[in-house]
Amino acid sequence: MVAAVLFFVLLLAALAVLRWFTLVRSRGSVPCRLRVVDHGWRSGVARYADGELHWIPLMGVRLRPRHAIARRGLIVSSRRELEGGLYAVDCSGSTRDVSLAMSADALTGFLAWLESAPPSAYLDVA
Repeated sequence: MVAAVLFFVLLLAALAVLRWFTLVRSRGSVPCRLRVVDHGWRSGVARYADGELHWIPLMGVRLRPRHAIARRGLIVSSRRELEGGLYAVDCSGSTRDVSLAMSADALTGFLAWLESAPPSAYLDVA
């Protein structure tokens, strides 16, 4: 009985490590923490796809994004340095207010992604 429980726990741990490895090593992904208003920081992975930043939590079952932050109308309201070499940006706009924490390199990529939108991307055309 103890061996079966131990095997099950080790299997779950191996699956969690495999999921983490798959998310972090996939192309175009960067480790990123996310904080939604009234919640704490959650670790995950951010990917850029089709004018959106998709955030996938590290712990969970699904590999689908939990949050999709649209580039259109996104405003970075503040930027600050956190402990541990991370930088946080507070974002508002078309989505609910969120904060993202990432490394300096990932922050540079995020800001470049924001600024690289074509000029017509911010026009509301009926």
